Amino acid sequence: MFIGYAAVAALLAFALSASAFLTFTRNPQITGNMTKLGVPESWLPWLATAKAAGAIGLLAGLAVAPLGMAAATGVTLYMAGGILTHLRAKDYEIAPVAVLTLLATAALILRIASA
Repeated sequence: MFIGYAAVAALLAFALSASAFLTFTRNPQITGNMTKLGVPESWLPWLATAKAAGAIGLLAGLAVAPLGMAAATGVTLYMAGGILTHLRAKDYEIAPVAVLTLLATAALILRIASA
């Protein structure tokens, strides 16, 4: 189970790091999508920080199981909020955030099982 967690956590941490970087640097595709969803631009640094913290927590969770569980829980809730934000804005292009939600949930389950 630990190897499964390590693989999923690494993949998810990579995706979160890339997304955080693009959000921090105000990538036009990211800012345009956030505007379309009704997310205020002032929230972008906070959202990017949460993604970066999730990535760091997932990787730190390789050594400290409770930290990995907490990070996976936080990322799962963050991504579930992303799905709700898309649905609230009547934007049904939720495949990327749905996949990330499933990966975060898998990371949580695998980390709990390997503890």
